[in-house]
Amino acid sequence: MMKDFAMHIMDIAQNSISAGATEIELLIGESASTDRLIMRIRDNGKGIPADMIGKVTDPYVTSRTTRKVGLGLPLLKQHADSTGGYLSVESASGKGTTVTAVFGLSHLDRQPLGDIAGTVVLLAAANPALRFIYRHTTPVGTYRFDTAEVNEMLEGMSISEAPVIRFLKEMINENLKEIKISG
Repeated sequence: MMKDFAMHIMDIAQNSISAGATEIELLIGESASTDRLIMRIRDNGKGIPADMIGKVTDPYVTSRTTRKVGLGLPLLKQHADSTGGYLSVESASGKGTTVTAVFGLSHLDRQPLGDIAGTVVLLAAANPALRFIYRHTTPVGTYRFDTAEVNEMLEGMSISEAPVIRFLKEMINENLKEIKISG
């Protein structure tokens, strides 16, 4: 069961990686004035075939061969819908996919964000050849994390090394505190 946004992000990013993406961008925007939380994940993978795009939120339709049920996007849609939001999936063959989920920010049924920093760092460390961009905007400000910039800063050290992983997670969490993200 997907208990928080971080788990949804991990699931969608894994789909992006399976689709051959070399760049994955995660955008989270919180707006108290519109009472909306927007989560968008964009990749440059192979895209979803046109005949499948309308079926991606059906739990009994999956491109996987290891199991017959795909619950990631159907669950995300259910969670968005339950807060007065929605899910949209746009894709172009050979150009990538964009998944956008909109939630009622203050809605009682909105899931917590979870360990976003841990998820972003884990994805980056497990896939060092991929570029991950994470941008989080609140009414207080914007925080941006880009593995291209991080790798430049590391001057040859691997983003996969344990001390680097710990440092990056701490750095992201500290920056998120500065823009006062919700739970």
